[in-house]
Amino acid sequence: KKSTEQTLIQLVSRIYMCFIFFGMCFLQIERRMELVRMVLHIAHKKMAACLQGHVGADVDKRHKKLPLMSLSQAMLDGGVQLGEESMIGKMMELCGEAENMLAYEQSQHEVQLERDVLDPINQLAEVDIPNILKQRKQLVKLVLDYDSAKARWQASKSVFTAANNQSMAAKLDSLKDEMDEAHNKVEICKDQLAADMYNFFSKEGDYAHYYVMLLEAQAEYHRRSLASIESILPTVRSQQDTWTEKPAFGMALEEHLKRSGREIALPIEACVMMLLETGMREEGLFRIAAGASKLKKLKAALDCSTSQLEEFYSDPHAVAGALKSYLRELPEPLMTFQLYDDWIQASSVSDPDKRLQALWVICDRLPKANKANLRYLVKFLAKLAQESEVNKMTPSNIAIVLGPNLLWAKTEGSLAEMAAATSVHVVTIIEPIIQHSDWFFPDDVDFNVSGMFAMPTVPPHQPGYPGTPEPEQPPIDRRRPGSQGAPEAETPRKDRYPTHPRLLRQASRSTATSAFYVVANECVTCSCGYYEVGLNESCGINTCCSYNFSIQGFDNVSNGSDAAEFDTTEGYN
Repeated sequence: KKSTEQTLIQLVSRIYMCFIFFGMCFLQIERRMELVRMVLHIAHKKMAACLQGHVGADVDKRHKKLPLMSLSQAMLDGGVQLGEESMIGKMMELCGEAENMLAYEQSQHEVQLERDVLDPINQLAEVDIPNILKQRKQLVKLVLDYDSAKARWQASKSVFTAANNQSMAAKLDSLKDEMDEAHNKVEICKDQLAADMYNFFSKEGDYAHYYVMLLEAQAEYHRRSLASIESILPTVRSQQDTWTEKPAFGMALEEHLKRSGREIALPIEACVMMLLETGMREEGLFRIAAGASKLKKLKAALDCSTSQLEEFYSDPHAVAGALKSYLRELPEPLMTFQLYDDWIQASSVSDPDKRLQALWVICDRLPKANKANLRYLVKFLAKLAQESEVNKMTPSNIAIVLGPNLLWAKTEGSLAEMAAATSVHVVTIIEPIIQHSDWFFPDDVDFNVSGMFAMPTVPPHQPGYPGTPEPEQPPIDRRRPGSQGAPEAETPRKDRYPTHPRLLRQASRSTATSAFYVVANECVTCSCGYYEVGLNESCGINTCCSYNFSIQGFDNVSNGSDAAEFDTTEGYN
């Protein structure tokens, strides 16, 4: 009997030690599970906050309540209000349809996300883990019950005597049964708790997979959304490309002509037609700057492709300024970057005859659109130069003020270098092209090429205007310059060249002289794109300008009137 009691005591001690051990393990596991539950709860809360639809709603109900759907409806309504004639209206309708498709994809995505990710995480954080933690608390209660039953059994056993042997034995048996039952409950609860905990941590990889499913669902949603956008983008871009009303200033020449279906750029034709009407006899045209506000308004009107330009006819300087601004704002000059070096090289040819031939060859190599617009512009400038007695704009002066807007280097150095190198060369290129416009471009030009503008109404028999009969001139001698009165030694590359007037005058001189341009002062370009002319003059836009030109030469001219070849009227040197 004594041996049995000792064995029982040892068993109880071992069980108690096991409880202590498992209690420590369970405590560590409990702490970790509590941490997992808290982390999952926070993640679920943040993910639910990312959803824009009503939680628990089906696809259709969620779709109607999404912000994207509200945006889509607002765009569609705005497109209807603006109508088909508005580009903004067309774009709003197309984009409204796209937003509607994206809203539907988002509603499907959110429903899938709730079903496959949010609901399982919520179940784990709010139900499964709390149930396991409740079992832990239940185990603690059962252990206390077992300890109490054991204490009662031990107390009764200590007072057990022979006198009360029969009654105490029955009580001890009852207490022992109660202790054994409590012990069994503890073991069952402990086993269940251990199983649940082990099961939880064995499935930790499965629980972590919910976050992989989150990324996969998001990736699929974005793929479907991208496919929806890409399906409608070609239509949107097609509508955008077919819309012709785009700003002309700053747009590449070919793109503007293609978009507008024109042969001559609208700003060039519009400005030329207005100047033909009111500006041909305006002194200092292209030299005198216009008011900045008037110029800005005219440029904006031309960008809108409007033909309602009557208010600008009275300000030819604003019109001339707009034309210069358009040429300067072209991404590539009218005479092209590609041919820049060839132009400069041709202008450096010493022989006048060969220089003109070289210029013609390069002019013929211009792209079709550039050549057509240059021809149109040069023909107009030649008409303008015919009125130089009144407007003071000789070919030389026109070349000085307008040439730098027709050709410039792609990579310009310092302002002084550009003025000293590029601009002087440009003047020597543009001036002979204007002087001999009928040789470079022999065909007549219809300035109202688009038919948008009314032909100028001018007094009859006023030279230099379209529609005015020109005085009869002798047929043009199409031989090479310098070949007057002598048989031709070779066939020129271009045979439509009238005798160079400068050579005729020089042939009659007793002393051969030459003329050349030099820069008198340090030259800079104006940031507004206007190039100044004359001594210490400003373009009128920025006071920083000081683009000064001077002409030297003709030191030993036998006939002083020959110096009139270069205009020395007021404002020019």
